[in-house]
Amino acid sequence: MLAALSGAFVLSQAWRTIAAIMAPDLQREFALSPQQLGLFAGIFHFAFGALQVATGVGADLHGVRRTVLTAFPLAIAGAVLSALAPSFALLLLGQALIGAGCAPAFLVCTVFIARRYPVERFASLSGLVIGFGGIGMLLTGTPLAWLIEATSWRGGFAALGALSAIAWLAIAWIVREPGGPPPGAQHESLGQALRGFGALLAMPHTAGIAAFAAVGYASVVALRGLWLGPMLVDRHAFSLLTVGHVALAVSIGLMLGPALFGRLDPGPRTRRAWLVAFTLGYAAMFVAIALDFGPGADVAVSLVFSVLSGFLVMQFADVRAAYPPAMTGRALALFTMAMFLGVALMQWITGAAASAALALGAPVYGVVMGTIAALLAAGALAFVWLPKPPGKNPA
Repeated sequence: MLAALSGAFVLSQAWRTIAAIMAPDLQREFALSPQQLGLFAGIFHFAFGALQVATGVGADLHGVRRTVLTAFPLAIAGAVLSALAPSFALLLLGQALIGAGCAPAFLVCTVFIARRYPVERFASLSGLVIGFGGIGMLLTGTPLAWLIEATSWRGGFAALGALSAIAWLAIAWIVREPGGPPPGAQHESLGQALRGFGALLAMPHTAGIAAFAAVGYASVVALRGLWLGPMLVDRHAFSLLTVGHVALAVSIGLMLGPALFGRLDPGPRTRRAWLVAFTLGYAAMFVAIALDFGPGADVAVSLVFSVLSGFLVMQFADVRAAYPPAMTGRALALFTMAMFLGVALMQWITGAAASAALALGAPVYGVVMGTIAALLAAGALAFVWLPKPPGKNPA
């Protein structure tokens, strides 16, 4: 059942990374500025993140199966609209629908793991799910580049829409779960569930967790999901198919990293120190890309970056340990909301930075990568300085 639920997450990962491959064709067809391209990439994540509270409530009150089966058809409808879109405005609407439909895709997997497996297996199983989800990024590497070159970007939307429909049917057929909350849980009204989110927000340590969540995964998606393709094409004159090969290799690294770090989780005593150290290391890698040491260096740093991204799986274990078990579903929903709203914000900020650099005659991708590095450093500092969960030592 977990594999079937993960199928929706696979397609969610594919949808969130299409911009890196589709960007050149979309820019030509709709005459998009870098800021509009950032908006295109970011609106999926904004819709995805904005609905995390609703999906968290749905998972707690109605179960993971009903929640994902209700929402995912929106992604299929958004794919159809995007494939047929005659204008950029309708393309954005299609992206928003896809983001809304994919909103529960990862959350239901983490809630399912939290409810069905022992606590000591949470990090490793979450890492396996994230690694499995990387198949979606493989689809948006060489295969999507080949399909777009053979047909058009519209063909890419159509193909991913068909795969999304297959994933929905697999969940409907395989996953069996009671419709309501887990056995032994106290039944809550919708109002009580929403007040539970308010209680999470009132906890002092939530601010630091949310600030940190907003930058880590956002940097991964900013590189792999948006700027990798345009950078390699504009900075180093790579062909679209060559970009697809690089994206494929980066995606393999993104698959391997979470499974590796899920097993290397050091536990609660030093986990936060690891998270801060790796985040600052990530920032240094973006500085290296910003300085442009050549195509080989950009590709090499991107590959190392992809494998080390696995450290982000430790954030899920940190969140689970920071809140009472009764709040697990909502805590993970709030964390996921912060994570994907952070993705949307980073896409928008980097798009604006690229447009400003273009207007000023500055190196566009140097400015973009430097901006991402600064945001990573700010998130790490917030994680260190803001209040910690009870019993946690400073990182």
